[in-house]
Amino acid sequence: MSNIKSYINETVEEMRDKVSWPSYSELQNNSVLVLIGSLVFALVVGAIDFVFDSSLEWFYNQF
Repeated sequence: MSNIKSYINETVEEMRDKVSWPSYSELQNNSVLVLIGSLVFALVVGAIDFVFDSSLEWFYNQF
């Protein structure tokens, strides 16, 4: 039981004193960057899906 209590105390101490937390403005900037990157990735995957779908539909209609 003392091992668990020691682990929890050390974890709390590390999260409070040793971890460098981002500022609110850094957090906002990084969140916007992730949102834009996700949208770009979704658009690229959607475009690739559309091209493959269209090309396969054209190919199958040839027979």
